[in-house]
Amino acid sequence: MKNIDVAPLVYYNVLQKEAIAMTVSVRLNEEDSTLFRDYAALHGISLSELIRRSVLEHIEDEYDMRCYERAMQEYRQHPEETYSLEEMEKELGLA
Repeated sequence: MKNIDVAPLVYYNVLQKEAIAMTVSVRLNEEDSTLFRDYAALHGISLSELIRRSVLEHIEDEYDMRCYERAMQEYRQHPEETYSLEEMEKELGLA
């Protein structure tokens, strides 16, 4: 997988704002079109909102997976640098 610039994703997640408005055209066969429209109607949202939410969710899922993979890689390289919840609470003065 390519490295992605996470700054726009973090910006969107934190501020929930879109930097640029754009129109996207998607070609669907009749079966997919019916499925998408029915699903959007079931949830009381527009087809555009369904597609927007679905794409954003996919991007967030991929970003989360990359963060997990990086964390696991660091853990495998330095397993001795982990702390229990109790240790962290004590360290942060929460316990």
